[in-house]
Amino acid sequence: MDGKTDAGAEAAAPETEDLGSGIALPLLVAATLFMQNLDASVNTPAIPDMAAGFGVAPVDLNIGVSTYMMTVGIFIPATGWLAQRFGARPVFLLSILIFTLASALCGMSQSLPQFVAARILQGLGGAMMVPVGRLVVLQMTPKDRLMNAIALLTWPGLVAPVLGPPVGGLIIDNVSWHWIFWLNLPLGALALLVALRIVPRVEREPGKSFDLLGFILLGAAVFCLLFAADMLSGDEVNWLLEGALALSGVALLGLGLRHIRRVEQPVLRLDALQIPTFRVTVIGGTLFRLGINAVPFLIPLLFQLAFGWSAFRAGLMLMAVFLGNILLKPFTSWILRTWGFRRVLVVNGVLNAGTILAMVLIGPTSPFPVLIALLVVAGMARSMQFTALNTIAFADVERPGMSDANTLFYTVVQLSRGVGIALGAIGWRLGGVLFPEAGEVAAFRFAFAVVGLISLLSVVECWRLAPNAGDVVARGRR
Repeated sequence: MDGKTDAGAEAAAPETEDLGSGIALPLLVAATLFMQNLDASVNTPAIPDMAAGFGVAPVDLNIGVSTYMMTVGIFIPATGWLAQRFGARPVFLLSILIFTLASALCGMSQSLPQFVAARILQGLGGAMMVPVGRLVVLQMTPKDRLMNAIALLTWPGLVAPVLGPPVGGLIIDNVSWHWIFWLNLPLGALALLVALRIVPRVEREPGKSFDLLGFILLGAAVFCLLFAADMLSGDEVNWLLEGALALSGVALLGLGLRHIRRVEQPVLRLDALQIPTFRVTVIGGTLFRLGINAVPFLIPLLFQLAFGWSAFRAGLMLMAVFLGNILLKPFTSWILRTWGFRRVLVVNGVLNAGTILAMVLIGPTSPFPVLIALLVVAGMARSMQFTALNTIAFADVERPGMSDANTLFYTVVQLSRGVGIALGAIGWRLGGVLFPEAGEVAAFRFAFAVVGLISLLSVVECWRLAPNAGDVVARGRR
């Protein structure tokens, strides 16, 4: 059977497509994205208990967090080829199965090496689950319904990083750290059963070759950059080693980009960058994501180290950001349809940067209601910008290029997560060097100033959009 006939056979599933074409499929994918995003942050409060169980120092457990994130980042560029070669449906189903089984192995681990191996396997499942699940939604959702689908897919990225630490703390206080991972078993099993029923078959390319050299170069670049970012956000800093890793990552990234521009079937295509609405999510969106990933790292540290609060109270303040996310979420689609993407991205982008820069003005004596109000507004601006950028990303991407654009999008997103945290750490430490006599408050103020100004730069790319950019998804017309 030739590739064309095989692809046609896979595409023929009208009953399944009908089930998944409305709200069910985006909800399923959103649930798996929430499970994956939550798992990236929920185990942080469990580190002391896990370290005691493994007989190692708590700092040694950082490798369990970092290996998961790096595995996800390394393998994301390969997910586009996997989905095209074997079909998005079987790859998505396999990713849920791997992630769920790996979660069981994490909970059963008796030593640090076993745990790290299980986390690597879990990261492999997560690397496929995130972009491939989203790809299925993008391919099966008409443009005029894309905004509502993307609105469902954005909430895991907003909510999970904020809920992770409190949920992890709740589990540790009431049961044991093993349940952080074992809770994924019923969720994963349910997701797999639902996915078997509603995820449609889509076209595939059985003859597509794999760009091994491009994968190695880009994977090594992502590894070096995320490893350097992870070390910079730790308690101890080795500037020489981390600088060498960062430079190696940049060099490998340059070689990888040079390679994929020269081969016929690269592991990662850059063609979608020619589309203005997609380019704004990569360039302007990356600058925005650097800020929103740095702020949750900086805020608890500010309240703990500069204000003298307890770790629980400091972490709980992030719930105000979560409240802002929730308050605005029901209105995001209406706002985008009423005002258009360009206006919203510019005005809200300035507001988002303004809330970060406003952190420069707060101190230990700042009124508590003012702190809460600022974090709630920051959460609202963050939610609006996040949704707008994620929605407009694929507004003008045609279906044949959807897989390549989706892979590029998630590769950039994964990098911006690690680099954003590193940016916050560098700003904080640099502030301490520049203002040694002013104390921790001044160091954090410098960090928020750096992060806020970088976030403000994201507005420049948004300003270049056409006034009617994204109308095909916002108002159902071109």
